[in-house]
Amino acid sequence: MNLARRVKDVLDSPTLALTSKVKQLKKEGFDVINFTAGEPDFDTPKEIKQAAIDAINKGFTKYTPSAGTQELKEAICEKFKRDNSLDYSPNQVIVSCGAKHSLFNIVEALIERDDEVIIPSPFWVSYPEMAKLVEAKTVFLETEPLNNFKIDLKKFEKAITKKTKAFILNSPSNPTGSVYSRQELEKIAEICVANKIFVISDEIYEKLIYDNQKHVSIASFGKDIYDLTITVNGMSKAFSMTGWRIGYLGAPQEIASAVKRIQDHSTSNPASISQAAALAALKMPEDQVIKMREEFEKRRNYMIERLDKIKKLSYIKPQGAFYLFCNISQIKMGSHEFAKKLLDDTKVALIPGKDFGRDDFVRISFATDLESIKKGMDRIEQWVRQ
Repeated sequence: MNLARRVKDVLDSPTLALTSKVKQLKKEGFDVINFTAGEPDFDTPKEIKQAAIDAINKGFTKYTPSAGTQELKEAICEKFKRDNSLDYSPNQVIVSCGAKHSLFNIVEALIERDDEVIIPSPFWVSYPEMAKLVEAKTVFLETEPLNNFKIDLKKFEKAITKKTKAFILNSPSNPTGSVYSRQELEKIAEICVANKIFVISDEIYEKLIYDNQKHVSIASFGKDIYDLTITVNGMSKAFSMTGWRIGYLGAPQEIASAVKRIQDHSTSNPASISQAAALAALKMPEDQVIKMREEFEKRRNYMIERLDKIKKLSYIKPQGAFYLFCNISQIKMGSHEFAKKLLDDTKVALIPGKDFGRDDFVRISFATDLESIKKGMDRIEQWVRQ
């Protein structure tokens, strides 16, 4: 079939494919421990679900403005101000069908054919594929475990050319869990401002940071970097609302208007009921978010205690998100072979690191209950020893 050139090289999402395989194995009766999950295992808080039910009962089931309801955009502006020290007006905010949708719309609005996009590696699997869809060139900026998978500023400057259009920043990071400090972000901002490079700042995991560290938004460092930054967030991770599909962005007016036009002619508005739920989430106290973060931190600590006892595996302690990026280089097999054999032999599922840019690593999610983590780590430890 003569498909469009832009889709021929785009890969399927390996995380979604493996998650589907795990569900199928469970359906067939296998006792599978699922470490692939990219979503919290907690239920959506009842207050949020009730807001959606109320919206249905009140007949809030029609089209809304394609960029989101005014009430929700105002609440997002309040959140940006309160949590991130960012001043956005409602016309600078676009609500989309998930943070992934927001990111895709930004790439569509901002990046042209043959533009260069700098992406730190390891990377979230969808960043390069989004760049491919607009026929841009991806420039991978390799990072090292010794630096907690954070970029080397000298290498960053060296990677910049006249064609460099944007830099994708993901802090906290999927898959590594690395978190950039204020000082590190300030230096990155200086380089981007000096070279007039846009920053696409994916902050979806901002509420899931451990060891008393704080999240900082790069756009908060002054007008120069603010004017170059598109800040992306959403409801999925912090409020356990992955299936509700609500993401949002804050951007300079011209970029926000361009994203709105794209959304006008593609998806139009996100689901009205999900928007009502998101509004309730942003207005509720964060007690349940804090409890979830504390539980993730306990799980992380248990998982690294167990990994410390497995001589052939090593890791960099994640500072945020809910993944542990594990070094398997001493096992002497690639990450796809490792993941396949582990699943076949032990029914423990995790994600190969090759899909994130590092074939000597695998991603283990601790977004599952502690009992399952204990059982899964028992199986991994025994399998590696054998």
